[in-house]
Amino acid sequence: MPQNDKIQLFEDKRIRTAWDEEKEEWYFSVVDVVAVLTDQPDARHASTYWAVLKKRLNNEGAGQLLTNCKQLKMTASDGRKRLTDVAETEQLLRIIQSIPSPKAEPFKLWLAQVGRERIEETIDPELTIERALETYLKKGYTREWINQRLQAIQVRKELTDEWDARGVQKGVEYAILTDEISRAWSGMSTRQYKNLKGLKKENLRDNMTTLELVLNMLAEATTTEISKQKAPETFSENIDVARAGGKVAGDARKAIESQTGVPVITSKNAVQLNQVVTDLLEGAATSPEKQDKKR
Repeated sequence: MPQNDKIQLFEDKRIRTAWDEEKEEWYFSVVDVVAVLTDQPDARHASTYWAVLKKRLNNEGAGQLLTNCKQLKMTASDGRKRLTDVAETEQLLRIIQSIPSPKAEPFKLWLAQVGRERIEETIDPELTIERALETYLKKGYTREWINQRLQAIQVRKELTDEWDARGVQKGVEYAILTDEISRAWSGMSTRQYKNLKGLKKENLRDNMTTLELVLNMLAEATTTEISKQKAPETFSENIDVARAGGKVAGDARKAIESQTGVPVITSKNAVQLNQVVTDLLEGAATSPEKQDKKR
């Protein structure tokens, strides 16, 4: 399994992680997290604590959680690679819930809050949109970009509804068709596009410029319309429709690039793009007097 070992710090403590590129999933060393949250003096004590916790979880009926935990070779403090229990995000949060430690409390409170919000959104789906808007604003996105992003969500929903109507299966088949659309308009698969922008788990659309987002919307909206008109019956026919819809946006991209002389697709991600906007706003807000002083 392709991995990319990386050390992440929590309160200046060492947490070993591995990135599985194929599954697009982070794995965390359980022993390292246990050591941090329970203030264990060394790896041996942390391993003992985790062994006791595993036994307790198993007795509590959480055996499935432990069965699904993988073991990966990770670099130990002595420089040697040894098999280590690792957990993906959902498993790790479940383990943290079982650790009686003051340092684990912020995680538990956060999980309780998220659970409450999901229940509220089930009762009133409009809250989902409001919270999405608030989250994007906090991340520094402009309202104009956010409006486009929310529209893109609707366009994507209409496309997946159409796929459902044509018998396309969620998961692998969705991913294949999405890649076909992406290749047809951008020249890259979704993963290649994410790699270009230096993304891992992050949402690709959240890291697109307005123009990239608009063209992606055009590709998906066109695919939906062509599908409605041609009513594909087989997966192969759905692939042809996806390519046709993507090509419309691909032709538009090429026309824009021909007129502007600038590539539409950028390697910049949301952090870099938002920094550019921030710099522009700060520059515009600087008074002429201050600008003269800087000169």
